[in-house]
Amino acid sequence: MKLLITGGAGFIGCNFVRHILEEHAGYDVVVLDKLTYAGRRENLQDVLPDITFVQGDICNKDDVALAMQGCDAAVNFAAETHVDRSITDAGSFVRTNVLGTHVLLEAARKMCLEKFVQIGTDEVYGSAFSGSFNEFDSLNPSSPYSASKAGADLLSRAYFTTFGLPVSITRSSNNFGPYQFPEKLIPLFILRARNGERLPVYGTGQNVRDWLYVRDNCSAIDLVLHKGLAGEIYNIGGGNELTNLDITKKILSLLNRSEDLIEHVGDRLGHDFRYSIDCNKIRDLGWKPKSSFEDALRDTVEWYLKNEK
Repeated sequence: MKLLITGGAGFIGCNFVRHILEEHAGYDVVVLDKLTYAGRRENLQDVLPDITFVQGDICNKDDVALAMQGCDAAVNFAAETHVDRSITDAGSFVRTNVLGTHVLLEAARKMCLEKFVQIGTDEVYGSAFSGSFNEFDSLNPSSPYSASKAGADLLSRAYFTTFGLPVSITRSSNNFGPYQFPEKLIPLFILRARNGERLPVYGTGQNVRDWLYVRDNCSAIDLVLHKGLAGEIYNIGGGNELTNLDITKKILSLLNRSEDLIEHVGDRLGHDFRYSIDCNKIRDLGWKPKSSFEDALRDTVEWYLKNEK
């Protein structure tokens, strides 16, 4: 199989590239990435000899046509992802996450790809004050980021319904692990705690997220790529619901730092209180997380301490 992985120099994408190379010997892997601040060539340094790398923008039709030429399938990780940035610059999120996805879908339609996997997020459902969202629940995004991802999901489903493009969609909970850019909570707090700096926790810190180790997410996406049904959506969660304050304290404990470093700051605009998703559908497909949260968090802390550059 010749597989295009867009956004493959970013956090989840580069982990997925490694997963594919390890699990599917003989695959011809093409990576398309714009190389922005969070998508770094260095993230792929050890696997560059084993892939074809194309520097380009998913919003550029020529870049996409070049990278997708001859491919059998594509997995779209390329996206602007940081909620805080979407609040101050919503337009770039609409451009990349909606318009960029459209360019990819249109190219996939014209080139008759056998499979297209759109990588989404559980944030499109909005807050779950009780229970858990399943794939049939309505979308209620709160931030420009989640709204742009909801738009990409809806456009992907439309290409399945209208054109018969074999699209599957994944919606993952909060990922953590190696290579994540340190603007997100876990890597940011690891590095700040290591340096003895204050850890800014939004509001009361009682907002809840379901944490998913990135390598478990990669195995689930791989399963959807090979066995997921066209037109279907698959929630992927780690089953590790923790408050932001709880996870902050766990990081401090692993680094032997005092909880006095915690600093409560003003809450984020439109801050969803709790994310929770029902993952029975992906489990019925044969997936379950392999990593315990405690072990994965410990490994993640160690990785950042050893890979400061």
